[in-house]
Amino acid sequence: MGDRVLEESKMGASNADFVRHEAVTGSNNLAQNTDPQPHEGLEAILNGGHLPSAELEEAIRLIYGKRLPQLSIDTSITDLAKENNFQILGYQIKGQPEQLRRPRKVRIAGIQNKIVLPTTAPVAEQRDAIFRRVSQMIEAAALAGANIIGLQEAWTMPFAFCTRERLPWTEFAESAENGPSTKLMKQLAAKHGVVIISSILERDEEKDDVIWNTAVVISHTGTVIGKSRKNHIPRVGDFNESTYYMESTLGHPVFETAFGKIGINICYGRHHPQNWMMYALNGAEIIFNPSATVNGLSEALWPIEARNAAIANHVFTVGINRVGSEEFPNEFTSGDGKPAHKIFGHFYGSSYIAGPDGTRTPGLSRTQEGIIICEADLNLCRQTKDAWGFRMTQRLDLYAKELTEASQPDYRPKIIKEI
Repeated sequence: MGDRVLEESKMGASNADFVRHEAVTGSNNLAQNTDPQPHEGLEAILNGGHLPSAELEEAIRLIYGKRLPQLSIDTSITDLAKENNFQILGYQIKGQPEQLRRPRKVRIAGIQNKIVLPTTAPVAEQRDAIFRRVSQMIEAAALAGANIIGLQEAWTMPFAFCTRERLPWTEFAESAENGPSTKLMKQLAAKHGVVIISSILERDEEKDDVIWNTAVVISHTGTVIGKSRKNHIPRVGDFNESTYYMESTLGHPVFETAFGKIGINICYGRHHPQNWMMYALNGAEIIFNPSATVNGLSEALWPIEARNAAIANHVFTVGINRVGSEEFPNEFTSGDGKPAHKIFGHFYGSSYIAGPDGTRTPGLSRTQEGIIICEADLNLCRQTKDAWGFRMTQRLDLYAKELTEASQPDYRPKIIKEI
């Protein structure tokens, strides 16, 4: 697990902040701030001292399940994060002790980051600057003992799909097997003995050069285990993604790694409960949700959806959202009658990890880059499955029949009307 991670802190519930979002100096968020709520997030509000201690604890219970024990991270790592202007937060989600099974503890990490250079910079320079930044954050996560590290959606590039322009943005697309980001992640995975979930814009060079929104799963040995693609493509506001790629044809693959079985539900797929369910049915114990989503559209949904999916499917979920605002050279419209604009965002970060028992970590900042780490006991998946019985009672046969009927062109809703 890494000897640089110390024992959990004995943080007192009444006197300590729920989570501290410290201000940092400097910024690599190059666009003008478009965030109408420029605060650090829900946790900062809870830390504002407005609630009496007992009421604060009740709010934490209702929003997060309970106050989770923190991982006390070595000061050399927290100093590294502070010097380089990103957060690092760590928590534990524990299972109950069993007599016949040892705890299956795994440290799961999610990284949220901004772009580094202006979107007008040459493509190779933009990409390489992001590579350097994210590599630094992966190093910090590995030093903190992470076993599995997930990156945000299309982490290698600006989220340029709002523009509907092909060039230069399609030049960021690369081979999932041999592209520059995959080569880099393979090196880092082997160096640190970690699994990396790398969500990229893929160009299928071996088949037909078609572009996909893809997550590459890289083993702790530095080999590519496989890839998963985005099943549901948004056509909402500035998210004009079907201009560039279409829905996956790969289904719901689950990847068995040295640290657990992993599924990847990319971004918009989190709005579809059946998408989470199929990864769980295929054996996933941890489902990553690499995302890029903005305030005013989904921020009220974000704290709930991955947590709900963890509960309903007896799995751990990892919601990772990019952070910052991104300015593009040419104006674009959102199809809502409002003026054309050049800035996409604010991407509100707030990445978190949820457990099958309904608990979840606090989120990262909605304005800063950061790393969220959770030491999770995967035994909790079976324990909650036994306790709640959702898998046992989910009636797949019933829904299979009715969904098959509903998928037919001649289907009509079964509504009984008063005569």
